[in-house]
Amino acid sequence: MTRIDTVLFTGKTHTTASSGAGEARGHEGRLDISLSSPGQASHRFEAAQPHPTAEQLFAGAWSACLFTAIGLAAQAQKVTLPPDLALDIEIDPGMTNKAYFLGARIDVSMPGVARDIAEAVVHAADDMCPYSKATRGNIDVAINVI
Repeated sequence: MTRIDTVLFTGKTHTTASSGAGEARGHEGRLDISLSSPGQASHRFEAAQPHPTAEQLFAGAWSACLFTAIGLAAQAQKVTLPPDLALDIEIDPGMTNKAYFLGARIDVSMPGVARDIAEAVVHAADDMCPYSKATRGNIDVAINVI
């Protein structure tokens, strides 16, 4: 897998959930889009610009899918997720040797959940999430559990 030498842009999202609907925000907070998964609570995606970039849309869709997968993985492992669970996903289009690539950074915050348990839940979620599967081995992805 090729790592990016020069990052051209970063599309960012921040996804949270509440007892009602989820909420995602872009880093500049200008556009709300509600996302949902079949049979799951909805998630909100807010892009940074009135016309979101492909990277922001991809990060938003990935965050909705991974957020749902975290819920399913936690349920399977009998782990109660905190109400302030949050995902931050950054997608970088960039270049290495005149070729274009993508990179991604995912930060998962699970306040109050022991680090080893949170990491086990996130690892299981990453294994089941279709977006994670599609990118595995194709782009450089770093997942950090906070």
